[in-house]
Amino acid sequence: MKEIVHVQGITKTFTLSRKQQKLEKTDRKLKTAVKNLSFTALEGEVFGLLGPNGAGKTTTLRILASLIRPDSGDALVEGISVTKDPQGVHRKIGFLTSDLKLEEFFTPSYLFDFFAGLRDMPADLTRRRKAELFERFGVDRFAQEKVANLSTGMKQKVSLLISLVHDPDIIIFDEPTNGLDVLTARVVTDFLLELKEQGKTVIVSSHIFSLIEKICDRVGIIVAGEMAACDTLGKVTGGKDLEDVFFAIHDRIIGGDQA
Repeated sequence: MKEIVHVQGITKTFTLSRKQQKLEKTDRKLKTAVKNLSFTALEGEVFGLLGPNGAGKTTTLRILASLIRPDSGDALVEGISVTKDPQGVHRKIGFLTSDLKLEEFFTPSYLFDFFAGLRDMPADLTRRRKAELFERFGVDRFAQEKVANLSTGMKQKVSLLISLVHDPDIIIFDEPTNGLDVLTARVVTDFLLELKEQGKTVIVSSHIFSLIEKICDRVGIIVAGEMAACDTLGKVTGGKDLEDVFFAIHDRIIGGDQA
């Protein structure tokens, strides 16, 4: 299959504030969030980044989405460099993160139109796509409600639709089901599989083993900012339970007393 995303030895280090040092329980002023990380994602597959909180998953996806620059290394999205042409990458991808905060004064309908405008979408195409997606996710009943009045699950759905407003072929989702009730999580999971069936490339990060097992073709296990294992799900697990394999890798690298 065609290689769509190629991550080449990215490293990213952050300066910690005193408050962050206290939370991290460290005297170090620098934290390497991602270290010499490499992987590829292929056309029409779901690639999963699996790791605990703080492993470097979000940093990796933000670099892929060209929101932050790596200190070294690069990532190519259909041959476009995230460091040399971030705007070119933006046009290719849809990116969803739990950190996306919707302006609560506005309605889902207004926000969809606004982001479609940022993508220079024609008005007639915007109307058709909004009607299709809003009905598909049950947002149509709340299209004119202020975001402040929506449930957490509905806000997540709206965020999802905004990230896909331009129907991108490359979708990057950071913890797509995090904080969702089981019904909404199922809707999102099923939709990710639909995107794969459409031939799109989907990259997701998660710490939820069942999600990775259900939707991913290949998986990269990331521990302390480094890629500890990366291959097809079957080769990574060797027929064993993914959770057991993950903790065996984690304990070998970090130590069982910190798992």
